[in-house]
Amino acid sequence: QVQFMESGGGLVQPGGSLRLSCVASESIRAIRAISWYRQAPGKQREFLALINNNDYTNHASFVAGRFTISRDTFKNTVYLQMRNLKPEDTAVYYCKGDGVWGQGTQVTVSS
Repeated sequence: QVQFMESGGGLVQPGGSLRLSCVASESIRAIRAISWYRQAPGKQREFLALINNNDYTNHASFVAGRFTISRDTFKNTVYLQMRNLKPEDTAVYYCKGDGVWGQGTQVTVSS
């Protein structure tokens, strides 16, 4: 079973940027699609973006223009570039593929 490891989270000021990484334990070419989600305290986990094996991408409307998903098949890694971060972006960010979730990485946006 594939495993995922997220990284790149941390504390950032409003308006700042972060790039999250999701490294798979096997070739991501074998995974039909990989998605990013987030879960803020007291809220449900929500979909952010998806990339599939044809490099088709889909972003939730509320992050379109600020967040961008991409992948590097040589590094078996999917990225989430986040710009113009806001305090409401504070959450644990997860990647998911083939029904498997990573352990998450914390993003905190605060001055």
